[in-house]
Amino acid sequence: MDNYIVSARKYRPSTFRSVVGQKSLTTTLKNAIQSNKLAHAYLFCGPRGVGKTSCARIFAKTINCLNPTADGEACNACESCRAFNEQRSYNIHELDAASNNSVDDIRTLIDQVRIPPPIGKYKVFIIDEVHMLTTAAFNAFLKTLEEPPHHALFILATTEKHKVLPTILSRCQIYDFSRISIADMVEHLQYVSLQEGVTAEPEALNVIAQKADGGMRDALSIFDQVVSFTNGNITYQAVINNLNVLDYEYYFRLTDAILSGNVRASLLTLNEILGKGFDGQNIITGLAGHFRDLLVCRDESTLALFEVGASIRERYKEMAKHCPDQLLFKAIELANTCDLNYRASRNKRLLLELTLIQLCQLTQMAADDKKKTQIEPISAGANPAPQTVSNGQLQQPPRAPQAAAAQVMSTRMPSSALTPPPSPAPNPARKTARPMGISMKEIGVEKPKQQTVQQTITTEREVVTPFDNDTLVREWDSYAATIDKKVYLKNTMINCKPTLQENYYFEVAVHNPGQQEELINNAIHILPFLRQRLNNSRIQMRVRIVEENEKQLAYTSTEKLALLMKINPTLGRLRDEFNLTLD
Repeated sequence: MDNYIVSARKYRPSTFRSVVGQKSLTTTLKNAIQSNKLAHAYLFCGPRGVGKTSCARIFAKTINCLNPTADGEACNACESCRAFNEQRSYNIHELDAASNNSVDDIRTLIDQVRIPPPIGKYKVFIIDEVHMLTTAAFNAFLKTLEEPPHHALFILATTEKHKVLPTILSRCQIYDFSRISIADMVEHLQYVSLQEGVTAEPEALNVIAQKADGGMRDALSIFDQVVSFTNGNITYQAVINNLNVLDYEYYFRLTDAILSGNVRASLLTLNEILGKGFDGQNIITGLAGHFRDLLVCRDESTLALFEVGASIRERYKEMAKHCPDQLLFKAIELANTCDLNYRASRNKRLLLELTLIQLCQLTQMAADDKKKTQIEPISAGANPAPQTVSNGQLQQPPRAPQAAAAQVMSTRMPSSALTPPPSPAPNPARKTARPMGISMKEIGVEKPKQQTVQQTITTEREVVTPFDNDTLVREWDSYAATIDKKVYLKNTMINCKPTLQENYYFEVAVHNPGQQEELINNAIHILPFLRQRLNNSRIQMRVRIVEENEKQLAYTSTEKLALLMKINPTLGRLRDEFNLTLD
């Protein structure tokens, strides 16, 4: 127990060759050493656990090596290398700026800079988490960093480059470390498994690499945790159980339900996942990533973007054959919208279920889109006026003027607020077109002209009573006055008034997509109210977002905060510094 060393320390790189996933940077550093073209200050920046501090130590050891190898590596045999390996070298000084960030700490470091190295050519100062230094400490460090003694070399490391003063950045050579790819991490984990005598399935190591999110140190820490859990036999099932990762199988089951349009099966699968303790937002983000993976699997050219194990890869490729591109585009959009709205939702489970219902409708919508241009005549024996389809819109012959309050025949969808007449006796000579599928968002809302397709063709009576814009606005306000709980909808209706257009359409100009979504989702209640109060069943609504140069208003807490932060950017820094959130 006393001799145990965690893998992140035991397998920490000691040569440029052993650094994982940063080949271009290590090559640049080795070439600089071989050509003796060393800068006096370097800045290593990038995510956590990708090798910044390790490369700084290797670089410091190599430039002081008395007998470097031909490929630019340290020999690990000379006195300087042995002193570094035994942690007794006076040529290398490390400062943790997270706990030593004052002016006095920098002054102490500056005093040490004046002393030349006892062995080797350079005295190297590694300052980790340099962004934690105070502004005063940065300013005290500027002059020394710009013109250090010829024997001094500085290596600054940080995970947040944007917090470092521009005057510091301009004095350093900047090296941006990238996240380590999943393939490189899996390869290194296989090497560690072999060295430790651990058996591991490739899919299990792939899950560990994905969970590490590009950090090798995190991957090795998770590896040690899973080894303890499995007692040296790492399997895919053991990894997902120990790390609380959602199994791919659930995503495939949801995809099957969506492709078949089986709403109930998708809701039952969601209930099973929630019963295992998974967070709803992780479910929807994982589903969005699943659709993205299916999308990249549909083409050999994008298959390189897909990073999973070999066995699961084949299953993804087989599933992707049954998923059209347009369906996947819309599915990713719906899942991403749900993810954005999840935190603000009061009923989070209902939001997830509504998203699954919408996803299950996509297949039917795709099938109905193919039938849009195939509309049968209303009656085979009545010789109706010809109807044509142009640009996706059903073109009807012009109507004769009608009396103001007269009831007229129409092929529009009747309002649910009106009582339809009794159905006529079946007529074998009469043909009606099959109804086409529509999404939940489009119920009662007319699409733009270029996308308008008549959803149902039927012959029923409707009431058409003329009205003016003032009457429309008055009834619009009457509905807004009846709203109690939906504050956002009420504010939207109060501030965004309808404008009457031709043919009993009216348009509402809103200021942001949130207001547009709110009106569209509640159109199923707004339109029947207006049709009944105005005694006109032809009323339809269009919603558009005003141009960016028009006045933008803030209604929700999030919009108000964004507006205040735009006026005073200090509020944004205050929020980030104290990690504040809106409830």
